[in-house]
Amino acid sequence: MFIHMSIHYPKPNKGQYLIESMHRFGRAMKDKKGLIMAHTLRDEDSNKLVGLAIWESKEDWLAARSAMLNAVKNDPFEEWELKDPDVFHLNVI
Repeated sequence: MFIHMSIHYPKPNKGQYLIESMHRFGRAMKDKKGLIMAHTLRDEDSNKLVGLAIWESKEDWLAARSAMLNAVKNDPFEEWELKDPDVFHLNVI
């Protein structure tokens, strides 16, 4: 199992744009081999956004990566985010 998790820091009044982008990213992976589940989440205390995708393997994630990146390639993240997201590539141990 391989987990891709990102924590995003939306600028004030820009969170909805970022959520829409995260949903486009998620839709691009929906039909890809090896995807177990994907969610866009919001922390109710900090307003941070979390992207969570669980894959059968890192190889499946890598094979789908270009489609996901292509879905958001024109999004102006620098306008929507306070800083770069924290990104984690997690393996179950």
